[in-house]
Amino acid sequence: MRKLIVTEFISVDGIAEVEKLPSVTWNDEMNRFKEDELADSGAMLLGRTTYEIFAGSWPTETGDFADRFNALPKYVASTSLKALDWKPAELLKGPLPETVRILKQGSGGNIYVHGSLSVAQELLRHGLVDRVRLLSYPGAVGQGKPLFPAGEPVSLELISAKPFSNGVVALEYAPVAAKS
Repeated sequence: MRKLIVTEFISVDGIAEVEKLPSVTWNDEMNRFKEDELADSGAMLLGRTTYEIFAGSWPTETGDFADRFNALPKYVASTSLKALDWKPAELLKGPLPETVRILKQGSGGNIYVHGSLSVAQELLRHGLVDRVRLLSYPGAVGQGKPLFPAGEPVSLELISAKPFSNGVVALEYAPVAAKS
């Protein structure tokens, strides 16, 4: 069974809006983190906004990473998009939790959710996320869109934590199922 992995850039106070994160110098450690994710990826699951941002820039990127990233199958959760230009891509139909359960049972490697906060939140809410991988930037931003919404606790078990020389910390967690 495929794993569903949420990957986000995040501030120490939980804000996942990239444009609000403190400035850091991208380095080899961050490159390796993203290369490892790509090597583990069998597909991407994206919301409309992230899909449109990625589709507006990635197809023109060149190099080995871009070629592999662009070639990944993309599943897009959107009720407003009618066509997808960044191929290979499939517009998901039906309720997202049901569709993702079916995708996870398929073959083709792990599915990564990049950005796409509302998608990530819904999948966390429904217990469909197997791992949460974060690049935690060194700073609090005070306000913005959080990965974990207020009033919706998520128990996580730490799998790994690795500080990078630029102050970013790579974190991996496994959601812990709530005990009734």
